[in-house]
Amino acid sequence: MQVNVSEDIASLLRQRVPLIALETEQENHALELLKRQCQLLGHTLYRWSLTDGLDTLGYGPMVAKPGAELEPEALLQAIKDRNHDGIYVLCDFHPHWEGEPKIVRLLKDIALNFEVLQKRIVLLSHALKIPPELQVFTAQASLSLPSQDEILAIVRQEAKRYAESRGQQRIRTDSAALRQLVSSLGGLTHKDVARLAWHAIADDGAITREDLPEVNSAKFALLNRQGLLSYEYDTEEFANVGGLPNFKHWLQQRKEAFSGADKRGLQPPRGVLLLGVQGGGKSLAAKAVAGMWQLPLLRLDMGSLYNKFIGETEKNLRESLQQAESMSPCVLWLDELEKALAQGGGDDGLNKRLLGYFLTWMAERKSQVFLVATSNDIQQLPAELVRKGRFDEIFFVDLPDTDVRRQIFEIHLRKRDAYSESLHLARLAEAAEGFSGAEIEQAVVSALYMLAEGEQLGSDHLLRAILQTTPLSVVMAEQLHALRSWAEGRTVAA
Repeated sequence: MQVNVSEDIASLLRQRVPLIALETEQENHALELLKRQCQLLGHTLYRWSLTDGLDTLGYGPMVAKPGAELEPEALLQAIKDRNHDGIYVLCDFHPHWEGEPKIVRLLKDIALNFEVLQKRIVLLSHALKIPPELQVFTAQASLSLPSQDEILAIVRQEAKRYAESRGQQRIRTDSAALRQLVSSLGGLTHKDVARLAWHAIADDGAITREDLPEVNSAKFALLNRQGLLSYEYDTEEFANVGGLPNFKHWLQQRKEAFSGADKRGLQPPRGVLLLGVQGGGKSLAAKAVAGMWQLPLLRLDMGSLYNKFIGETEKNLRESLQQAESMSPCVLWLDELEKALAQGGGDDGLNKRLLGYFLTWMAERKSQVFLVATSNDIQQLPAELVRKGRFDEIFFVDLPDTDVRRQIFEIHLRKRDAYSESLHLARLAEAAEGFSGAEIEQAVVSALYMLAEGEQLGSDHLLRAILQTTPLSVVMAEQLHALRSWAEGRTVAA
């Protein structure tokens, strides 16, 4: 059950259950909601913690001096012995019942006596595992994160607070920037939404699209608990990606549908699989998706999921995907998919469990997470994953042709301020037949190292670097031929 507004809290308090397990990391927000509803319903609310003891929260009769009943057993005994109703919020109480049957029994005694005296206990913590003896008496709930409407209200409140502090009527913004900020702040607590909104505004006294990268970076830092996902700060523009015309066109057609700006009611795209040779530009293409769509890019190295402890690998995948959903809208780059989902691996049972969870998540997810999965060896992947419909499309990233090789040379030369009109790019592109984009880049780097101090880069330096390189298309010719044979008729040329 999800609890997200005051009315839902009131409904929860009206249920005839003696124990309420409320999971949330927003303790102050939960206490405020409980206090407000107890005042409306005429209930007395008490709060207990191991550091502060028991005290009245809000209005109601004092039953003990503040700080009384610091110890859990004494607290429950005192609650059991009192002869009046009340609602008791016990903060982080769950460690005290582990291995303590008397604590569990006292809670059960209070619950069994609920029809006589309605003393209700709210167990409030970030995570709660209720003992089996108490589950029948317990309503379990979680305080959900703020909705888009609530986030908008918080942003406007922070904007008003900033404007008033500067003696202004309002701050500068536009509807598109405000909408993007509200979308970016999804998945955060009320407190974190307010804090990041304030920083976005206070930076320049306005809400603009330039605030979004910093907001997304700060949000990722707050949410990245297990450290398996990485936030890619440097996305790319497709102007810096040679070739891939079909892939670029496909993405451009679907950009508005993913953002929700499309008026035709088309289903948003969900993801693509990029198959190709190593160094062919799959990683660069993944970065360019985020650059084109102006979204944060998260990268998950599939090999990093594995853990020697039973159940931890599946947990790592589950938490990584949940974190990506909390960062939506975003692009999730699954790097080298076969590392975790290959069929017939060393632990085929584990791989099947990972695959099953991943396929379920792909089919059922509702969040704006666009998948870009890359693979160097698709024949290792199970058929269930690569069949039509799992991904919107499977693109094959082949070695660049002559014209694309010329583009790649120019891109990397300009990036290093080494381009000049005197360079014979067409000749260089012919000489680099069979080279991948990464190998062309390394040829440019090697040629620059050949230069003496003050010497200008010439075509001869680049040709020498090309001749000193044996590309993967030669070293692994058989594997490349097999990959192309599989891709023909099964994929779309990128």
